[in-house]
Amino acid sequence: MIMTDSKIKLDQATLEASDDASAAEFLKQELQRTEQLLATLPQASTPERARALLDHANALLGLEHKTEAWNDARAAFDIFVTNERWPDAVESCDILYQTDQPASITALAHGIWLSVTYPIDPEQSIVMLSYLVDETPANSDGAAVAAASAHYIVGLRCDDAKHDSLAFLTRNMIARVAQRHSDVKSQEALDFWMRKLDLKDPQKFLPRLGMVLNAIVGDESSWWVNRDELRSRLPTH
Repeated sequence: MIMTDSKIKLDQATLEASDDASAAEFLKQELQRTEQLLATLPQASTPERARALLDHANALLGLEHKTEAWNDARAAFDIFVTNERWPDAVESCDILYQTDQPASITALAHGIWLSVTYPIDPEQSIVMLSYLVDETPANSDGAAVAAASAHYIVGLRCDDAKHDSLAFLTRNMIARVAQRHSDVKSQEALDFWMRKLDLKDPQKFLPRLGMVLNAIVGDESSWWVNRDELRSRLPTH
């Protein structure tokens, strides 16, 4: 039997619908699992409870219950910060950003600040900074600063096993930003563009990233964390 294009498209649509149904069923099971787990955990603000809240939020997000997902992820964030669980706190910000709530962009700023300030997995930092690239207008320098920061973090934190692949990713991020920002299409033009915007010196572009995040969040009272206090706990060597 000859399979027509319409038959192929129908089978593909059936497969996608089946995949969607399977994903929804998995998320519902995950929701039930985390609800049962939360019922057995004490109400105390422990990392274990925060992890369960975040898993619950992730399932809620997948099922498009975004307000409820925000509430759980926001509660988890506070617990993780209190317990200095920085990768988990950044993961909370990732989910908060994806819920598309009024303060989701503020959550993104928090996730970026934590992922740059603390030596977490560079892949997490790249994800958060790539969100900022996507959020920033093409003609703004903010995306350039974010991309340069991502590339700097790769060089600073990556071991040999991950360095080449992640550096390739962040170089492409910079090139994409340069093209949309100034129609940069050659390596020579890219080098000139980076020098012009001071994107080769972290002493210059990292403070600018901080200014971008401050502009997103607003005044100091709008930050969910006391950044000065957190900085004071950082190792001095």
